[in-house]
Amino acid sequence: MNRILIANLNEHTGKEVTLAGWIDVRRDHGKLIFIDVRDRSGIVQVVVSPKQEHAYKALKEARSEWAVEITGIVNKRPENMVNPNIETGDVEISAQKVIVLSKAHELPFEKEEELNLDTYLDHLPFTLRSRRARDIFTVQAELIKSFREGMSEQDFIEYQNPILVGGDGEGGAEAFKVEYYNDKEALLATSPQLYKQIMVGVYEQVFTTTKVFRAEKHATSRHLSEVVQMDFEMGFIDDHEDVMAVLEETMRYIVSNVSKKHKDILDTFEVAIPLIPKIIPRLTLLGAQEILKEKYGSDCIGEPDLEPEHERQICEWALKEHKSDFVFITHFPSNKRPFYTFVDEKDETLSKSFDLLFRGLEINSGGQRVHNYEELFKRIEKKGLDPQVFSFYLEAFKYGMPPHGGCSTGLERLTARFLGLENVKEATLFPREINRIDTLLSEKSNQ
Repeated sequence: MNRILIANLNEHTGKEVTLAGWIDVRRDHGKLIFIDVRDRSGIVQVVVSPKQEHAYKALKEARSEWAVEITGIVNKRPENMVNPNIETGDVEISAQKVIVLSKAHELPFEKEEELNLDTYLDHLPFTLRSRRARDIFTVQAELIKSFREGMSEQDFIEYQNPILVGGDGEGGAEAFKVEYYNDKEALLATSPQLYKQIMVGVYEQVFTTTKVFRAEKHATSRHLSEVVQMDFEMGFIDDHEDVMAVLEETMRYIVSNVSKKHKDILDTFEVAIPLIPKIIPRLTLLGAQEILKEKYGSDCIGEPDLEPEHERQICEWALKEHKSDFVFITHFPSNKRPFYTFVDEKDETLSKSFDLLFRGLEINSGGQRVHNYEELFKRIEKKGLDPQVFSFYLEAFKYGMPPHGGCSTGLERLTARFLGLENVKEATLFPREINRIDTLLSEKSNQ
C-alpha cells in the first residue's frame, strides 16, 4: 500500500496524502465528522465534511477500530486548536476520499477504559490496542533491544537456545513434560543454563534471549509459567564480581536507552528515570538481613532467601542511603543454589552467587559456576540427581572449561518495575499461569 505514515505528515503540509490505520475516536460536531486515526507511528485528526460526499458517506456509520484508508489534504491547524499532547497535533487531514478496509463490531467497552486485570486479560486481542498497553510493550521492545545491543558492545555473541530439553538444568524446578519420539519424554526448558555454559567453551562470551517454562503452581503478582529470560555467560573470570560488573554496565546501557527514547512514556506512567550509580550497592544476604532487623524490625537472620517484603525494604534502604534503585544481594547458602553454583572458598556453606533487586523486586539471578568436571559430577550426585541425565552437558567440562559465570534477567519483571506495574501479567503480552492460557482454565472445564 502506497501511504504516508502519520508521524511524517508534518513534511507534507498543503499536499495530498494517503494514510491508513484504525479509527481511534470519533466525534461529531454539527454536520462535521472528526475522527482520530492511528497507525504504528502516531495519531492524527481527520475532518470529514458533507461537501466531500464520497468520504462523508463512507464514514457516516463509522466507529472506533474500523480500519480505513484516507486520502486528503494536510492542513495546519489554527494556533488555538493545536493539540500539544501529540507530535502531529499541529496538523489535520481534510478527507477527500475514504476506503473502508474493515468494519469493527460493537466494542465490549471503551478501549481506554480502566479495567480490572481479569477483564483486561480476557479481551487481550482488543485491549492490547489501548494506549497504555501499546506503551508498555513499546518500552519492553526497547528493553530487549537494548540488552542485545549492550551485550554486543561488550563483545558477547548471541546464540539461540533450545526449548525442548532432555534434563532440567535447575535440578529441582517443576518442569512441563512433553511427549517425544520413540516413547521418550522431553521437558520444556526451565532455563538456558546448561546450553549457555556449553557455549562458553565455543565463543567464551555469549548471550541469549529465550522463552523458559516453570510448572510451579504459583498464583502471585510476581510469577508466570512462561517468561522471557535475557541471559549471558562469560569465561575466564576471577569470580562472580566480574559477572556483576558486566551486568552493571548492561543495566546502565538499558536504563540510558529507554529513558532517552521513551521519556514521554515514563512521564505518562508517572515513574522516574531509574537511578543507577556507577557502582550498584552490594550486600551479602546476611548483611541485608542485619539491616532489615536493625532498620525495619524484620528478624530474618539465617533464612536462605529474602521474602518479597524484605526485597522491598532493602530497595527502600538502597534508594535512601545510596540513591540507587538497584541493589545486589550476594552469598546465598550453597545448599539452596543449583548444583553448578560455585562455593566460596572461605566458607563452603555460602555460594559465589547473587540476585539483583530493582525497585523492590528480584529481576536477576546469577553467579560463578563450577568448571571442574570431577567437582561438577560430584555436585550433581550430591543434589540427588542422575549424572547420566547430564552426560551431554558434562562433555563440555571433560575437554577444558575456564572459570566462568553468568546471570539471567526476567524481561517481564524488568518491564514491570521500569513502569511501576503492580502485576507482572501486565508486562506480559499473553500471560500463561496457573489459571490461564489465553482464556481462564475454569471456563474451559465448564464448557
